[in-house]
Amino acid sequence: MIEAGKLRHRVSLQEYKTSRDPVTGDVLKRWVELGKLWASIEPLSAREFIAAAAEQSKVVARIVTRHNTAVTARMRFVHRGKVYNIEGVLADRESGLEYQTHPVSEGVNSG
Repeated sequence: MIEAGKLRHRVSLQEYKTSRDPVTGDVLKRWVELGKLWASIEPLSAREFIAAAAEQSKVVARIVTRHNTAVTARMRFVHRGKVYNIEGVLADRESGLEYQTHPVSEGVNSG
């Protein structure tokens, strides 16, 4: 069970969408906010970071949220202007329905 106090960061969940401009017909591509979630943002420890680097991983942190089937690895989180690209969605070990962990990389993602 995850304590509510650990989910102290308010993050924006965004999805990359394409649409057509009704006037010009041009294809528009942009990140759209789907909503805000309470989350815990945990940078990797030095040991985890070294292990990840050894595997050529770009994961720099993990973001934990309450279980939400809408969240996929094609989305991203934004917190205080920092972009976190979701690299995976891992269910909790006990029930798989309480919370989920998202390994994330940093940086601008153009979709």
